[in-house]
Amino acid sequence: MKFREKALIMDEPAIRRALIRIAHEINEANKGVDGVALVGIRRRGGPLAYRLSSKIENIEGIKPPVGVLDITLYRDDLTALGSAPIVHRTEVDFDITGKTIVLVDDVIFTGRTARAALDALMDLGRPRRIQLAVLIDRGHRELPIKPDFVGKNVPTSRQEIISVFVKETDGENKVIIEEVVD
Repeated sequence: MKFREKALIMDEPAIRRALIRIAHEINEANKGVDGVALVGIRRRGGPLAYRLSSKIENIEGIKPPVGVLDITLYRDDLTALGSAPIVHRTEVDFDITGKTIVLVDDVIFTGRTARAALDALMDLGRPRRIQLAVLIDRGHRELPIKPDFVGKNVPTSRQEIISVFVKETDGENKVIIEEVVD
C-alpha cells in the first residue's frame, strides 16, 4: 500500500506545547513526581519519554528516570510480523516495583500496543500504578484502554494513518495524517 500526506496535524511548536501540557498534567495528577518514572514504548515513545522527563525537570526541578521498552515479543500479531521479527533491547535500568510508571507512546489506536506494553512492564516488576501518556489519540479502540494524558485527539477513519516524526529518529518533528493512494 502507498500513502500520501493528507494533512499536517502538528508542527514542531505544537508538539512542544503538547508535551509541556502533558508534563504539567503528570505533575498535577501525581502531586509531584516523587516515585514517578517514564517508560517509552520503542520507537517513538522513547524520545517522547525523554523529552517529557526534561520538561518535568523544568517545571518541578526533579528529572524522573526514563526507560525504553521493546514490546515485540508481547504483540498479539507477532506471527504477522514475519518469521524472524527484529527484537530490540529493553532499556529500563531502574526497579519499577512500587513506582508510578508513566507509559509513553506516540499514537494510541486499537489499544493493542498499550496492552503488550503492560504485559512487558509486568515482567520487569510490580509498579504501584501505571498511567498512559500519548501524543495522539486517534480513536478506534478494540480494547478497553484509555490514556490518562493526551496531547491531541484526532478523529480518523480506518483508511487513514497517523504518522509521527521525531527528530531523534526521523530528522524532523511533525505529525501528519496520511491516506491510502490507489
